This record gives sequence, C-alpha cells and structure tokens, in this order.
Amino acid sequence: MPSSYSVRSRTRERNGVLGRPEFMSLNQPLRGGGGAGGPGPGPGPGTSDGRGGARRPSQIKQQTSQPSEEPTDTGSKDRREPSKMPEEDCMQLNPSFKGIAMNSLLAIDICLSKRMGVCAYTSSSWGGCRSMVGLLALTGHGITWIIGTIVCLARSNTLAGQEVLVNLLLALLLDILTVAGVQRLVKRRGPWEMMPGFLDNMAMDLYSFPGAHASRAAMVSKFLLSHLVLAVPLRILLVLWAFLVGMSRVLLGKHHLTDMVCGFALGMLHFSLMESVWLSSSMCQTIISISTLSWSPFS
Repeated sequence: MPSSYSVRSRTRERNGVLGRPEFMSLNQPLRGGGGAGGPGPGPGPGTSDGRGGARRPSQIKQQTSQPSEEPTDTGSKDRREPSKMPEEDCMQLNPSFKGIAMNSLLAIDICLSKRMGVCAYTSSSWGGCRSMVGLLALTGHGITWIIGTIVCLARSNTLAGQEVLVNLLLALLLDILTVAGVQRLVKRRGPWEMMPGFLDNMAMDLYSFPGAHASRAAMVSKFLLSHLVLAVPLRILLVLWAFLVGMSRVLLGKHHLTDMVCGFALGMLHFSLMESVWLSSSMCQTIISISTLSWSPFS
C-alpha cells in the first residue's frame, strides 16, 4: 500500500505539470460551459500573458473582427454618397426637346459672341480699332443722350420742340430704369466678363442682358424718325447708326448677340409705351416750369 507521502508528491507533480504554459488552456473554463481541462485548441507558443492566462479563441475572433468593421462602414457610406448628390450635378439621361434646344442656342450664342469680340482687348485681332468702336458706343450711352437732351431743351424756344424734347427725356429715363431693373434680375455676364466703366456705373449698365445701348439706340432712332422731318439719306443713316451702336458693344465683348437683339426689341417697346402716354404741350410746360422753379399754381 503506498504511503501518504508518495501520494502527496505525485499530486504536487501533476499540479506542477498542469501549471506549465502549454497546459494553461486546460485549466481555463470554456465560455460554452466547459470545465477545466475540457477539450479545445491549445494556444501556440508565446501567446500567454504575464499572469499565466491564455487568450481564448472567442477573444481572438472578436479582436480580428473589429478592424474589419471600419472598412465595411466606410464602403456603405461611399455607396450612400451618390444618392445625396445635388440635382444639378446629376446627368439627365432623357432631357426634354425644349431643354436641348435652349442649351444649343445658348452655346451657339456664346460661341458667336466670343468670336465677334474682336475689339475686346488691345491684343485682339482688331485691337487697333478699339478706340474708334468705343467712341461709336459712346454715342448711344444713356448719360450722353440725357445731357444732350437737357442742353437742347434749354436752348429750345418753340413749344413743339420743347414738347418733343420733354417726352424724349422721359423716354430716356424710362429706358434706363427699365433696362437696369431687368439686368439686375437676370444678372447675365458678358462673353468676356469685363468690369463696367465709370459711365456704365452712372447709367446702371452693369450686366449684359438686355443690351442697354441697343435698347436706347432703337428707341431714339424710332422716336426721331416719327417726330422729325428728315430726308431719306438721314433716315437711312439714323437706322444704320442704331444698328452699329448695338454691334459696337458686341465687338467690344460687353454683350452677347441675343443681348443686342433683345435690347432692340425692348427699345421698340419703350417707344410704343411712350407714344401711348404722350404728354401734351401744356403738361410739358408745367414740367419745365417746375424744373426751373418758375412755376406758380395760381397763374
């Protein structure tokens, strides 16, 4: 019969063997409810920590699965980003015929306007004629016509002449205010996007659409043709002047072709409106008296 000493020594030896690192996993209970020494894969060398414990396979699987979650979230975010793009950045696969026609006309207008801006800069193909074309455009400027009309009105001695000049002055003011209002609503830049000059700022001609010079030239030429007796050559020259004034702004790169065409149409509209509200001679004399501070309500 073995002695108690030999039994205790064998027990200490067995416990010492189980305490070695390669047998530590046998002493750890499994998460699934297994006891110590249950079956399971043992850890490889160098996997035990300083406290003598070993990492369980569930911990290793959880640690390896955590870094892979970030790319998955990133990929899902990238897949969701295209659905949040603004509508104007999306390609229309089936645009309407009206949209295609409008975009084509705008592209042709911009292309032709840039090609016709031969006097836009001094380095342009017709840069040497820039000063001459600029002088022609100055003859259709609003400030030029307002000052000239006021000077002629101050020198006029006839009632008929004063009536025509007062109505012309009101038509010029109507043209400037209307064109400036439409330009601020549309805010279209010129083909070369030049900064407006000093006179342009005074006349509020800051944007491209509609052409202020073309509108004013069309209105003034129609006005003079209707209320002045002119010979045929002068009438032809007056119409030619209106067309050249509108074209000069296109050559200088300030307006598009469509701006010039719409300016001509707006000028004719201003003339028709002024004809419908034409002021009589007595009303014009009252306005002149008020402006010169010589009007008396009891006279």
